[in-house]
Amino acid sequence: MADRSVQEPSSDQTEKKVAIPSVPVPNSNARPKKAPELPVFERRNWLIHLHYVRKEFDTCKALIREQLSEAGGMCEYAVYVQGLILRQEGKIQESLDLFQTCTVLNMQNPENLKQVARSLFLLARHKAAIDVYNQAATISEKDWEIFHNLGVCYMYLRDYTKAKDCLKQALSLRRHEVTYVVLGKIYLLERDINAAIDIYRSAVEYSPENPDLLTTLGLLYMQVNQFQKAFENLGNAMAFNPSHTKAIMAAGSMMQNHADYDVAITKYRIAAATIPESPPLWNNIGMCFFGKKKFVAAISCLKRANYLAPFDWKILYNLGLVHLTMQQYASSFHFISAAINLKSDMAQLYMLLAVSLSHLEDPEDAAQSYEHALKLDNKDPSILINYTVFLFNTGDRRKASHYLAQYETTVAILRSTGKDVDQDLAELAAKLGPAIQVGRPLTEPSPATVQPSAPAEDYVYSTVNKQRLYTDTSYSATNTEDSGQRSQQKIKPSLPYEEEPDVMSESSLMQSTQEISPDTELYPTSKLNMYKNEIRESESSHSLSEIHPRKLVSIDQAPLPPTHLPEDDDIPEELESAARRNHRGKLPPLAS
Repeated sequence: MADRSVQEPSSDQTEKKVAIPSVPVPNSNARPKKAPELPVFERRNWLIHLHYVRKEFDTCKALIREQLSEAGGMCEYAVYVQGLILRQEGKIQESLDLFQTCTVLNMQNPENLKQVARSLFLLARHKAAIDVYNQAATISEKDWEIFHNLGVCYMYLRDYTKAKDCLKQALSLRRHEVTYVVLGKIYLLERDINAAIDIYRSAVEYSPENPDLLTTLGLLYMQVNQFQKAFENLGNAMAFNPSHTKAIMAAGSMMQNHADYDVAITKYRIAAATIPESPPLWNNIGMCFFGKKKFVAAISCLKRANYLAPFDWKILYNLGLVHLTMQQYASSFHFISAAINLKSDMAQLYMLLAVSLSHLEDPEDAAQSYEHALKLDNKDPSILINYTVFLFNTGDRRKASHYLAQYETTVAILRSTGKDVDQDLAELAAKLGPAIQVGRPLTEPSPATVQPSAPAEDYVYSTVNKQRLYTDTSYSATNTEDSGQRSQQKIKPSLPYEEEPDVMSESSLMQSTQEISPDTELYPTSKLNMYKNEIRESESSHSLSEIHPRKLVSIDQAPLPPTHLPEDDDIPEELESAARRNHRGKLPPLAS
């Protein structure tokens, strides 16, 4: 029954079946083939790379030696990594030889050519580096690194036009912060601040959270007197990085230039936690105390700054100015002479030297110093008016009249261009005219009625070059020059000041940041009367005094709270002794 139930397939169904192809059966006794082996000179590249990125250079060099011995020196990657290691060890020439070997092994690899050019650049062979970079550009036409490095090489060769073209081409291929920074530096070298501002603005748009770019942009806005935008950028920089010292010091410097000394000292105290041994920090905080008429603290801070940077002419300038203010003319002569040895092309230094020499009863050298200052800058009203006063006091009325006329011409030119002149100079010039005509001395105004001068922003005219701002924040000074903003206080005091407390201690430094009331009695009545009597007794025909130049304050660096005591310098005793002497009589002792 079962056999009958099974039906045989019909002939039509057998014809519809698909034919199955025959597959050869492999021999069970045959062995499988091995994976293809790498060439002997490439099989350790991964291990060499692993040790190199871990900075395990000793192990890496041992593997490279084994690899090169097996490959007969034909392993390109091993030679390449060995050149990188030698460059990091400072052996630039040896690394150059190895990278040139890599180019022989593989001429079509642009990385080998870029490393050859990099080694040439580090050896200061910029023209040869440019040739190699151009050769690499023919192989890799859209490489941002090649065009960026070409721009840097042209910058060092001072071919700024080609440098800008290469850097702009690099930015068109890829936007990068480093390229923006170098391009902005080139515009600053060309003294084109507006173009540099545009470049850094584009950089901030690309990287809005970079505090270095924001700080540099803020400093550039300060250079063009756009203080609102400067403060916004500096505030953004401190918002992203509250401990960014460059931004803190720049903000403090801007407040200092606007006579807000208490807030500036507060900012400098924050920066002091990071850079306690910064000479610009001590210099700026010293000038803050000088603006607050805390002369003992100012000298202490400036002397510490001078100890940290003995060859900084700006600190010596400020020290001479403060000693001249305290009527210590010998000390002022000492520091100003040292500043002239370091900065011999600044006219105001020679004017300060002449003022000191005139008080030291050396009229011949003072006249020569005035003449040299006029040779360097004959458009500075302060030099002209000081020389006029000196000539009038020495009895040369005809020459004094000549320089007074030159002063009036210079002032008229400045005012026609929209610039302003110090009010003290204008008042002194108004008194000099009748005095020269009549031929008799004028009496100086009462010291108690002398008013502080105009704010810093009113002093448009300045003989001090503004600082060139670069991307690196290191105080080169930087390798740097100051802004030359003028002080907001009278430089030459007419009265001695009382001995000050220990402002360098923690408690007194905090008290110094409090607001000083305008009704505070700065001079005791007894000392005031004594000083007036001495002035009446020793008053001579040379009664007109010179107008000293304003303070020289750094624009991009700032000061720190003092830590050492003024007793170490014996400054209070000098101040007390100098205050009891007649400033036209005996010479105060030399400052320590």
